[in-house]
Parts: sequence; structure tokens; C-alpha cells
Amino acid sequence: MIKIAISVNKCDSGGQKSLVMAYIRQFDTNRLQFDLIVDADSNSIPFDEVKTLGGRVFVIPPYQKIVQHVMALRKLFKKENYDVLYALNNTMNIFPLCVAYYSGIKVRISESLTMASPLEKKKTMMKNVLRKFSHLYCNYFMANGRDCGIYQFGKKAMDKGRIAIFLTPVDAKANTFNPELRQITRTRYGWSDKVVYGFIARFELQKNPLFLLDIMREIHKSSAKAHFVIIGIGSMEQQMLERIDSYQMKECMSWMGRREDIKQFYNAFDAFLLPSLYEGLPVVGIEAQASGLPVFFSEEVTREAAIGELGHFISLNKSAKEWAEIIVKETEKSMPLRRGREEDLKKAGFDAVMEAERLTKYFENAVIEQSKK
Repeated sequence: MIKIAISVNKCDSGGQKSLVMAYIRQFDTNRLQFDLIVDADSNSIPFDEVKTLGGRVFVIPPYQKIVQHVMALRKLFKKENYDVLYALNNTMNIFPLCVAYYSGIKVRISESLTMASPLEKKKTMMKNVLRKFSHLYCNYFMANGRDCGIYQFGKKAMDKGRIAIFLTPVDAKANTFNPELRQITRTRYGWSDKVVYGFIARFELQKNPLFLLDIMREIHKSSAKAHFVIIGIGSMEQQMLERIDSYQMKECMSWMGRREDIKQFYNAFDAFLLPSLYEGLPVVGIEAQASGLPVFFSEEVTREAAIGELGHFISLNKSAKEWAEIIVKETEKSMPLRRGREEDLKKAGFDAVMEAERLTKYFENAVIEQSKK
């Protein structure tokens, strides 16, 4: 049996946590023993579920307290004697990977899940500095999309086949369209006669939430039946609320806060909006399409995120009005054709069952390879 440490740093509600949990729900515990390592300031640590699935959770000081963070990692790695460190926090992977290297962990995997934007100047500058060192302590490269892999590890590494691509995993069966759940949810929230446009994300600049509200305003102008649902939390929450107030959109807006029970909302929505400044391969976009929703991405999102005709990509150079016109038109066309996309997900390589098996074999082969050295 292989013993694996999975380092995610911040275990918050959102795509990174969803990705990790999609894998470990499918792991065969006769082949893998896994521990989840998370920072103490995480807001959504799945203690009970991980325990039920046969794993353990270790909480360490956040990486902002770098000395304590590194010391805790070193103590844990020395005690547990892991075969594999699987790190999933992009450029921040350098810290657990460095400790793993000096602790003697033979297989050290760094996965890239996102990119950067020049509009996030401070954050992007830090990412660009750290990614130069992201190769130093890992001996296996992973990414959840080609663009993410090139951003962190370089085009040469991609062209040489050094980066293993594992697309964002989703439980295709669990996330398929459920007409009964749709009706129940829409009745519960009073949306039965509405066309519902949804957004689920962190309220951070990366997700472009103020432009999202501009788009929603334009949709509202053109459709009396339009209703908008926003789910999440983040540093831009107050700015968003102020804009909603200034646009006088409270009556057509459902502000849901942070939620874990989002499957019902995918089913209740009629369209999903994600005009991000940049993304890796967004989990919410894949989950939304699994339930048959049309998803409207910005062109900054990789085309790998599209499932058939459900993925629409719109330039951020277009105005909010132009976005709204496209969204309203395509949503009206898709509503009568709504269906689950379980088989489409499997064919596209997003199914968690198939990807968890492929990832397990990747771990096993890496351990065998390193044992021969």
C-alpha cells in the first residue's frame, strides 16, 4: 500500500477542495492510504468525510507563519514516512515540496491548477517569482489543463511530455441533471416562473464579480423574468453589495452566502456565468455543465472547460450589454433541451471514477520508478 500526503494549504469552499474531494471519494483504500494536510485558517475542512473515507486530516499553521508552517510539515513528514507528497497549491507548492525533499519523500508531485492576470499586480508578481523555483524540489509535474501546465512549468516541459494532464474530476453520475430536484428547489425559493442565472465563486478580483453584476444588470433590463443567484464569500463582498444596491437589483437577486449544498442550485439554474480574468480549469464550470447548464466563460478560460455545445466563450473586450445579449439568446435556446451529460463528461475525461483510477496508477508507477533509483 502506498502512503500519500495531500497538501492543499487553504481548504476553503471552492474548486480546489472540490477537486481533491472528488478524487479521494473514489480512492481504493486497499491501494492508497491518504492524509490531507491543511492550513489552520481554512474555512471548510472536511474532517468527518475524510475520516469516513479512510483518511486523516492534519491541521498545521498557515503558510503566512512560514517558520511554524515549515516546522510542522517537517515534523509530520518525518513521523509519517510518506511515499508520495501530492501538492495542489500552484506556485505555493514550493514550501511543502522543499520540506518533502529534505525529509526523504521519494515521489514529490506538484500540480498546477491556475494561472495569473496582470490586473492582479501584487498577487501575479508573487506568483511569477515563486514559479521560477517551483521546479526545484518536485520530480513529477501535473496540471489540470495544458495552459496551467505551461504557465507553471514551461512550454519545453509540456512539449517533452513531462507534464501529466489530469482534467478536473467530477462525479458524473451524482452531478447529472435531476428534474425533480430542480422543481423542488425552484419552488422552495420562489423561482418557478423565473429564468435563473447563477454564479458560484469566491468574491475576488480573479472572478471579475463587479463586471458580472454589470452583465446581470443588462440581462435584467431585457428580461422581466430574469432572476440572479450569487453564492460565495470573499474580500469584494461589500463592493458587490453596494453595486447591487446602486443598480436597484435587490428584488431580482438571491444572495446565498457560502454554501456546501450547491448541487440543488445547478439544477435550479438556467444558465451559469463565469466571466473570470483567468482560471485553470474551473470545477464549478464542469459541475454546472454536468447538470446540463450552458456556461458562459470569458475567453481567458481554457477551451478544455467546454463540454460539447454547453461551453460558451466571450471576450472580456465586449461590453456587459454584448455579454447579456449572447447569454439571453443562448439560454433561451438551451432551456427546452436540458438534459444530463454523464456520458459526455466521461468521454471528455472529467469523470472522477475514471480519473481517480488513472491517478492511482500514476502514484503507483512513480513509486515503482523511484524505488529503482
